[in-house]
Amino acid sequence: MIIHLKPNVSVDRASQLAKENKAFHVTNGDTQILVTGSGIKEVPQSLVEHTDQYWVFPNDMQLSSRKYQNEKREVSIGNVKIGGTNNNTIVIAGPCSVESEEQIRMSSQLLIKNGLTTLRGGCYKPRTSPYSFQGMGLDGLKLLAKMREEFGLTVITEARDATHIDEIIEYTDVIQVGAKAMYDQGILRACSKIKKPVLIKRGFGTTLQEFVQSAEFVLSGGNENVILCERGLRTFETGTRFTLDLCGVAWLQEHTNLPIILDPSHAMGYAYGVPALSKACTAMGIDGLLIEVHPDPSVAKSDASQQLDHAQFEKLLAELKPVANSVGYNII
Repeated sequence: MIIHLKPNVSVDRASQLAKENKAFHVTNGDTQILVTGSGIKEVPQSLVEHTDQYWVFPNDMQLSSRKYQNEKREVSIGNVKIGGTNNNTIVIAGPCSVESEEQIRMSSQLLIKNGLTTLRGGCYKPRTSPYSFQGMGLDGLKLLAKMREEFGLTVITEARDATHIDEIIEYTDVIQVGAKAMYDQGILRACSKIKKPVLIKRGFGTTLQEFVQSAEFVLSGGNENVILCERGLRTFETGTRFTLDLCGVAWLQEHTNLPIILDPSHAMGYAYGVPALSKACTAMGIDGLLIEVHPDPSVAKSDASQQLDHAQFEKLLAELKPVANSVGYNII
């Protein structure tokens, strides 16, 4: 249940009421909000006199639900706005892993050349094998921050676990919660206490409700800047790395008020399929694409097979623009 308290209820009083009723306290502008578990169907007697409006939900998809807020939430990524009434499809691009200053500088130059604003690059890599490249860690974060300073880009990188979440928050503009970390409450709760955008990737074995409920951890802590990212499910198919769930995307667009970004690179697992998937995603009127691009994929230290080279990426970008325009969106 979501309860909007009356305008005369102070922040301190709202906090006290939340504690008494074991509810989350969220402030939205001048509105004090209490969020309880979904099992409660009536406003507690102690809150009746303080209640302005309330909403009852059948499950714990609450703050993210269109039944609560029908308008899509607006999130700013640097100077770019997605969601809300902004028909923008942001293209976030860069290598799977930050590997060197030369590599990440070439990637930054590619974005600037093509009028893009947001650079991705992994620094702490959640690899399946302990013998694979694990990322440059803090040194990689510092390189991303250097590119931000030098080129005016916004940077996004993934938090592998809660041990380095403070470093991720300090050095980047958007915190990515990866598919393997979607259930990490240490990461989610830390992200709920900041105002920076948080991009949450769907776990490759999770339901849509579980996916959205991970976003509720961040929303219920007071951070409204949450973005969902569909990156493919693990199914019986072995010909591709994962199966991109566009049906799930349509469901999310219908039932949630959160911006949605898609990651065709991880879904396909092979560069040859990324352009076609990107165009299919764009035709759905999505809020962004996360695409892996490397100056020379043949020498990439991680996920080499799915990364586009710079020429392939520029060709794709040219092809995406008319697709986006056909559904009333702009590639930015």
